[in-house]
Amino acid sequence: MSIDIRKEMGLPGTVEQRIVYESGNEMAAYAAHQINYHVMGYFPISPSTEVAQFLDLMKANGQHDIVLIPADGEHGSAGVCYGASTAGGRVFNATSANGYLYMLEQMPVQSGTRFPMVMNLVCRSVSGPLDIHGDHSDLYFALNTGWPIVLCRDPQAVYDMNIIALKLAEDPEVRLPVLVASDGYFTSHQKRRVNTFAHREDVQKFVGEHPPEGFKHVLDRNNPITVGPYMNEPDYINNCYQQSQAMYRAEGVFDRIQKEYAELTGREYPILELYKMEDAEVAVFLLNSSAEIIKDVVDQLRAKGVKAGSISPNIIRPFPAKAITEALRNVKAVTVGDRSDSYGGHGGNMVIEVRAALQQFGNSTTKVISRIYGLGGKDFYAEDGLAMFEFAIDAMEKGFVQKPYDYHGITAGDPSKAPQRVLEPMKYEDLKTGLITVTQDEATGKINVRVPPLRSLTKKPKRIAPGHGACPGCGIFSGLELFFKGIEGDIVALFHTGCAMVVTTGYPYSAHKATYIHNLFQNGAATMSGVVEMFHERKRRGELDQYGLKDDFTFVMITGDGGMDIGMGPAIGAALRNHRMIILEYDNEGYMNTGAQLSYSTPMGHRTSTSNVGKHQGGKVFHHKDTAQIMAATNIPYVFTGSEASPVDLVKKGAKAQWYAQNVGMVYGKILITCPLNWLSEDKDGADIIDQAVNTCFFPLYEVEKGITTITYNPEEKGKRVPVGDWLKMMGKTKHLSKPEYAETLREFENEIERRWNMLKAKHENPYL
Repeated sequence: MSIDIRKEMGLPGTVEQRIVYESGNEMAAYAAHQINYHVMGYFPISPSTEVAQFLDLMKANGQHDIVLIPADGEHGSAGVCYGASTAGGRVFNATSANGYLYMLEQMPVQSGTRFPMVMNLVCRSVSGPLDIHGDHSDLYFALNTGWPIVLCRDPQAVYDMNIIALKLAEDPEVRLPVLVASDGYFTSHQKRRVNTFAHREDVQKFVGEHPPEGFKHVLDRNNPITVGPYMNEPDYINNCYQQSQAMYRAEGVFDRIQKEYAELTGREYPILELYKMEDAEVAVFLLNSSAEIIKDVVDQLRAKGVKAGSISPNIIRPFPAKAITEALRNVKAVTVGDRSDSYGGHGGNMVIEVRAALQQFGNSTTKVISRIYGLGGKDFYAEDGLAMFEFAIDAMEKGFVQKPYDYHGITAGDPSKAPQRVLEPMKYEDLKTGLITVTQDEATGKINVRVPPLRSLTKKPKRIAPGHGACPGCGIFSGLELFFKGIEGDIVALFHTGCAMVVTTGYPYSAHKATYIHNLFQNGAATMSGVVEMFHERKRRGELDQYGLKDDFTFVMITGDGGMDIGMGPAIGAALRNHRMIILEYDNEGYMNTGAQLSYSTPMGHRTSTSNVGKHQGGKVFHHKDTAQIMAATNIPYVFTGSEASPVDLVKKGAKAQWYAQNVGMVYGKILITCPLNWLSEDKDGADIIDQAVNTCFFPLYEVEKGITTITYNPEEKGKRVPVGDWLKMMGKTKHLSKPEYAETLREFENEIERRWNMLKAKHENPYL
């Protein structure tokens, strides 16, 4: 990679600086903590999650005063940020990919009502299929939201642009929220030498006083305002025009601010980063991290006598059309690389806008080539950059563009290498064993389940094959398979995004031996609702007779890793509609698939990467969500909790769940499973930890059948109840709770367990509760 020594070493500036060696995510958090924002609303998603993690760790150590608000999903986090910004404070957020798309509805509201904030978009591929690596498919969705967008090629730029962005957002000529975009995993996790302000006071002096002069907010009782009014057509178009004018002004304001920043720090961020473009005849236009790599190729071609150059903007909203046209004035051919496709548009968004800019300013001679590259995080090497130049050189020499639009870096298909089925489909006869019997008492309507000794159920095939990529000691699959032992016959399974999904479906292989569906983190219940209703309608019309179905499928949605935070709304909707399906939640007490962030199921006081333990914070500060009770309140026919530490109980509940799902309606089940990696426990101790969680009454085993609660295991009656503290000592994430300074947190957690347990016992004793 071509290194800019001036940037790496730092030009002389007028402010004291220090050198750190950190990643892009760390530098976004570092800039935010120096600014000392009022509020950050957030929701974990890779690869941006680390920004909140680093800020929470600094918060635990007393390094800033930012209020960190964990939302129930990205849509909620965007709402938190919008509400906070209307209340007059400085607001910060970070997200990626599908998370950004989930909050997309809120983005034009924020800009259209002109409330400043700063959000980091750590760019990542958008589903589907699922890919968590870096491209610009999320960034391109941001282009029409009315937010100025600045770009970051390296961790140094992430730090600097986060500071510049706030000043830009609050400038009276702009007053718009600003997006700071960097490349996921390329920049977000790459460690580089970074020059920072040595003192936060200098950062705060540069960004200026808050609130800026003339800024209105909802907390000024002497000057009440109406935010987001209903507007008819003449007023609305005028509002949009004012917003448009503010956006175009942002280009000049950005240039002014970056020059002020350069005087302080010695680091410049011109509208366009031009590399050897003074006499260039061929050029390549790229965004962000790839633009650094291309400089090496420019040097190599220059050594061979080719007049090559590169262009990379530091801001793409507003799009610097005039500056780009000027830079290409004498260029004969330019290849524009887009790290996302505008499907059907004959090129990605950047090439479409470059072509439009040339047309707008009268350049009809520069030939433009479009190439889509690097999707799904596919690496961009110097040889790829050379290919980009070769497309331009070929056009220059021939006088025309042979292929104006194409993908670069694809692999030609070979029918002989098509993925082959590795696992044979399970046979119905192996799944319908008849070993488990479920009957309904005609007089009472009570469902009775009889299961044989568990050893006789081992002949039933596992529905998920061994060989998946779960961590050693992961409790997900032992818990799921135990539940599935109670299910007879064929299933259709849908998995929310989470560990269970990611580790079983690494293309081109799958560990699933039955039909499997994946959809977005929040929308599984709605998706499965559609599958269920389509099944019954097609069956009614006789369209499924050709497939030889012997009985109905059992439809099971698997969720976990926080899926019942972001997915709670659709789950409640499915419950209220009472679709004939099962939702099974594996509760590992956090967002483990993205790095052990807190979820609403994380218990109070427990350590996660966004509920750190330090001098100023002792783990999660609020209580865990009781999803089983929430779903019971929807009055679905059957709700249960289960544990692999009580295997017969879980198998019986699985069988009963199937009966209700096939004959009556919705079932919701919740099983507690261990996560040794993030609970900081020994692999071998998983079953014991789960058993103790049940015996403390933290995770009671019960069922709610047609509104009547029955405790299926009472440790008090068995003489097995243990103190909560004994259970917490078994996990590294909770060992701090035994220290005197966290005694109050432990006491509050114990009191809440006791309160919930006593309520459950009261429901058990009274069928009307």
